[in-house]
Amino acid sequence: MRQKKLTNEQLTTPQHLSSIIKTVRDIMRKDKGLNGDLDRIPMITWIMFLKFLDDHEQIRKAEAKLNNVQFQKVIDAPYRWRDWASKDDGITGNELIAFVNQDEAIRPDGIRGMGLFAYLRSLSGSEGKDRRDVVSTVFKGVSNRMINGYLLRDVINKIDEIQFSSTDEIHTLAFLYESLLKEMRDSVGDSGEFYTPRPVIKFMVQVIDPQLGETILDPAAGTGGFLVESFEHVKTQCKKAEDFELLQKNTLFGFEAKSMPFLLCQMNMLLHGVETPNIDSGNALRYPLREIGDKERVDIILTNPPFGGEEEKGILSNFPEDKQTSETALLFLQLIMRKLARKSENKKGGRCGLVVPNSFLFGDGICARIKKELIDNYNLHTIIKLPNGVFSPYTDIPTNLIFFDRDGPTKIVWYYELELPADRLTLKNPRYNKSRPIKFEEFNPVISWWNDRKVGNNSWILSISDILKYNEQGEITDINLDIKNPNKLNNEKEHNVNELIEMINTNESFINAKIKDLNEYLKN
Repeated sequence: MRQKKLTNEQLTTPQHLSSIIKTVRDIMRKDKGLNGDLDRIPMITWIMFLKFLDDHEQIRKAEAKLNNVQFQKVIDAPYRWRDWASKDDGITGNELIAFVNQDEAIRPDGIRGMGLFAYLRSLSGSEGKDRRDVVSTVFKGVSNRMINGYLLRDVINKIDEIQFSSTDEIHTLAFLYESLLKEMRDSVGDSGEFYTPRPVIKFMVQVIDPQLGETILDPAAGTGGFLVESFEHVKTQCKKAEDFELLQKNTLFGFEAKSMPFLLCQMNMLLHGVETPNIDSGNALRYPLREIGDKERVDIILTNPPFGGEEEKGILSNFPEDKQTSETALLFLQLIMRKLARKSENKKGGRCGLVVPNSFLFGDGICARIKKELIDNYNLHTIIKLPNGVFSPYTDIPTNLIFFDRDGPTKIVWYYELELPADRLTLKNPRYNKSRPIKFEEFNPVISWWNDRKVGNNSWILSISDILKYNEQGEITDINLDIKNPNKLNNEKEHNVNELIEMINTNESFINAKIKDLNEYLKN
């Protein structure tokens, strides 16, 4: 029998946790039902999810008793982790697979009843949304892909070694889990799911600077990177119990329509300390824009919406006829503009940080009409042009970060071009890639510039009249935001002129020497 009691020091070390996860993945590689990390990591996630819930149930029960308040449990016996999973000699083999997968099976207590997943999917909160609803929604999109019940038992036994009752261990596991998410997203390849590098997320959150009491939304939450980073940012501002309650219940909101990212997002947020994630499992684009009122608006939106893709006609009908497009990113931009809080006497308008493909900057047609709405009604104050390869290996599409607020219209636009750092330029292949991704420190020059803006080698400013293109009748024909760095162009022109002068001087010297030689020849 494996040793159940481990020291706290062992439990909270990254090495021990890393060892557990490595062993679990090695066990899973033997199961014929799993195919790569794209299958293995979601399996690890839902198993850890149930262990995490049970450990926290016991902590919350003890706290409720201490505070003399009623404890509302999430999962009943015999479906709690402690009932069927945390016993070395618990159910295994075909019996375990049947209990997990089937709608009806022999339960661990020997009574025939609902299977584990069937029970979890049937949970419903008593008043509004609580953890029971979270569990139910999560497991509606989860399936068990393992087919060997003995290997599944081995996996469960290893996960049971993680004690989520330790705050230090939860924090350590949160960072380890993020590395697992990155590995899984690396294995997705070209399926359209672009992983937003953590340094990009951290930079965007830092310059947007969410404040306690503001509402924050990611309508394409993915695995929750922007929401987790925002939570960590605002958490440092909490001083009282009321502050923490406000942060937990009425600050962070998200949408994620795909079942597996939804599960990963829930787990990611739970591990970082968000007790009841407010993540909608539906498509954020499903509501008609005209029906979104002030109650549905938020103070901050931070997101990286999917590029490309197609939405069904029912979704397109939610948008104005002249702005219906198959480009998903443009649909999300329209939603974002509608969802930002209006400016009032006592409050500034909502603000947004958004990842966009380069095609958005110069796009015409419907794209131009959407940009016209943006600059007419919103203040598009900053465009950060990222170096190529930041989103490698998912895409080599040039990518930008745009920042705007609802205090428009746009009068001037600041640009900053982030270049590859000098130490990268010395490498044989200086481009970003999976093994050498962008680092947060590389944003330091932009952060320093953000609050003290000056025109420099990497920054420039344009008035809106420099961006709009008109025809002879005075009508706007184009809105081109893809403006090259004029300082770099001037430097290139100066460099080219200097090269030309040098070439002329060189040729002049050569010609003079030849004339001298010819004169000498004629004299002789």
